Amino acid sequence: MKIGIFDSGIGGLTVLRQAMRSLPKEQYLFFADTAHVPYGTKTKEEILSYVDSAVNFMAEKGVKAIVIACNTATSAAIGYLRAKYSIPILGMEPAVKPAVQRNRGKRVMVIATPVTVREEKLKNLLAAVDKDHVVDLLALPELVNFAEKEEFDSEAVRRYLKKEFSAYHLKDYSALVLGCTHFNYFKDTLRSMFPPEAKLIDGCAGTVSHLANVLKEKGMLEDNRLTVEYYASMRKIEDEASLRRIEGLFHRLDEMLPY
Repeated sequence: MKIGIFDSGIGGLTVLRQAMRSLPKEQYLFFADTAHVPYGTKTKEEILSYVDSAVNFMAEKGVKAIVIACNTATSAAIGYLRAKYSIPILGMEPAVKPAVQRNRGKRVMVIATPVTVREEKLKNLLAAVDKDHVVDLLALPELVNFAEKEEFDSEAVRRYLKKEFSAYHLKDYSALVLGCTHFNYFKDTLRSMFPPEAKLIDGCAGTVSHLANVLKEKGMLEDNRLTVEYYASMRKIEDEASLRRIEGLFHRLDEMLPY
């Protein structure tokens, strides 16, 4: 049985790539809701409807577990999905806790989509772990659009980031938390803007580790030849150009590993 991995677009490939490394004997179904990307500027009701439709599609395909590899979709829909479906559904949240635990007296910045920044899920997380109020939240909605265009290190991207970061003294930060899976494609660009000692932290490894534990507890781990089936919304991706594009994105993610 396959593991379903869902995102609004190419961001979820960052979680899929981590899963392929950590769980190489599993089979995967990747679903990118390209018909509705980006999610970060949609209403909560719209997002819930889109995600419910995608999860229902994957459930009908017989997946054994689903990872909502999208912080925005997790914020808006995870409670509803877990109440509706009987298969394990895992979400993502910004990796704020480890960043705060090792902040070394400095500040922590969390960058995410507008939906993630304003939803109660993140606010509740901050209330639990940010006792000293060292975390700053910054919504970067345009970064998802840049990612979907595969524009990762252009002058336009750098101008946008410099403008958005201009109100902050970046030398004051010990960590930058990537609260959107799309943002992992920009690690080299972001790395160049923050002090060398600042850590870039994403939630991919933690999410996949949690997935592995859930599958092990439920006796669902398998010993298969690794395969991936790709869908763009409800359309199966089989053409060579699209598959080559995905391989190119994997290559970029592999290059980001030092960060």
